[in-house]
Amino acid sequence: MTPLCVCPQMANRVTSLCCVVLAAVVVAYAQRRSQLVARNQYERMGSDVTMQCGSLDNDASVSWKVNGTDVKAQHRLEGPRLMLTEVDLGHNGLYSCFQNPHGERRDTIYLHIGIPPREPTVTCRSNTYPKGFYCSWHQLHPTYIPTTFEVDVQHNQRSLEVQKDPDHKNRCRVRFPEVFSSFPYKVNVTAVNALGKASATTSFEESSIVKPDPPERVTATPIRFNARRLEVSWHSPATWPDIDNFPLKYFLRYRPLIKEQWQHVELSDSTSHTITDAYAGKEYIIQVAAKDTEIGTWSDWSVAVHATPWIEEQITSTTEVDFPTETKTSPIPSSNAPQKAEPPVGRAARLLTFVSPLLLGMLLLFMW
Repeated sequence: MTPLCVCPQMANRVTSLCCVVLAAVVVAYAQRRSQLVARNQYERMGSDVTMQCGSLDNDASVSWKVNGTDVKAQHRLEGPRLMLTEVDLGHNGLYSCFQNPHGERRDTIYLHIGIPPREPTVTCRSNTYPKGFYCSWHQLHPTYIPTTFEVDVQHNQRSLEVQKDPDHKNRCRVRFPEVFSSFPYKVNVTAVNALGKASATTSFEESSIVKPDPPERVTATPIRFNARRLEVSWHSPATWPDIDNFPLKYFLRYRPLIKEQWQHVELSDSTSHTITDAYAGKEYIIQVAAKDTEIGTWSDWSVAVHATPWIEEQITSTTEVDFPTETKTSPIPSSNAPQKAEPPVGRAARLLTFVSPLLLGMLLLFMW
């Protein structure tokens, strides 16, 4: 059998032709794929919206669906364009257009209705003084579409590094470049979305934003045998990094639940205090706040704790079935305390004991 021979010129022509055909197929597939993948279109609430069906000519005849059903909102068609009037959140959805008469899908649009951002509200605070501070921000009004924030912090004519907080979306942290600086800080936050942007700027000095977190692990304990005292103790906030060089002072407030007026005590650096004027037997509510000894403002109040001064237990019945598992000692009386007198057993008692049987015998004899 004679082997089949192909000349080199013919092989090159076949290869070139195959490459051209393959390229055309790839281009056609890419174009069709781009038409089928939904694209986003953002429009302002209350506006009139026009959606274009791909790159079809103006005289093309198309039909539209939203979320797989016919468009029922007020609209009109002009060739390959769909026009909606005064859109609101109800117009959000996935719009698809189909070329008539065969109904081939030509484009897909995801319509998002929203509003441009307004100036964000920005606040800054240092609860880790002197390490640094954080700034947080939020929109007073929703935008209904994704909105991002750009943050710029300036100090002494230079930009500072801004670290996004991993736990809070709208918060960042900034390290103090120097302590006891007299130069103000300037923080600019810009809200950005597909419909616009808006910025807000705040300026402050280092000392004005120092505010510790509330004290932690507040406890209140009654003092045994003292009906008017409560021992209160607490710990400095764990977020305060250097309590030795930057000490805190504390503010204690307490009141019985039966009253609305608080009593206050300010303490220089102690983390405990004894309340000596509590009402006996009344439940108290107690809170503590903290502040740097020189700068800044007071923290928020700690979590409230409740306590009641010591109440002496009294025996109310001798027929109790259940006995307590613990015995509580009573105060030891002093040597000169008056002792309880015993019941009298004197001559009158002995005479009564002797005469009673005699009277009983005489009474029986008389009746007989």
